Amino acid sequence: MLKTSATPTEMARLAESEKITINLGFVDLGQIDLLVAERFYSNRTDFIRTAIRNQLGTHAEAVRQVVTRKMLVLGLQHFSVDDLTTLQRAQEKLNIRVLGLASIATDVTPELALATIASLHVLGALHASPAVKVALAGRIT
Repeated sequence: MLKTSATPTEMARLAESEKITINLGFVDLGQIDLLVAERFYSNRTDFIRTAIRNQLGTHAEAVRQVVTRKMLVLGLQHFSVDDLTTLQRAQEKLNIRVLGLASIATDVTPELALATIASLHVLGALHASPAVKVALAGRIT
């Protein structure tokens, strides 16, 4: 497994959270607003994050078992040009399996990605250039 280090600028960018959109019923939304108004939570986002963390905590053992069974890397896995060039020289290919964030450096070319990444399975987010994402589209499961 590759262990890579990102630059401080890359790490700052990678540490950003992913934005999602959800639809809620009016009654649920009203109840959340009531709890925010009563200062149980600082805002809607605080409530939703807390609810998600509570649910993830409830299912933590199941997640751990699946991560182990499916051999997923948990957290952040970053691939630099140097990492992939080293693999290319060794004529090796990666089967990337990540639960969290898989990051391919912005200076990785589509050709290098295709030469070194056999498959890509990400539960969470994939950060890569649009060209690399297009090139790997057929290898993303």
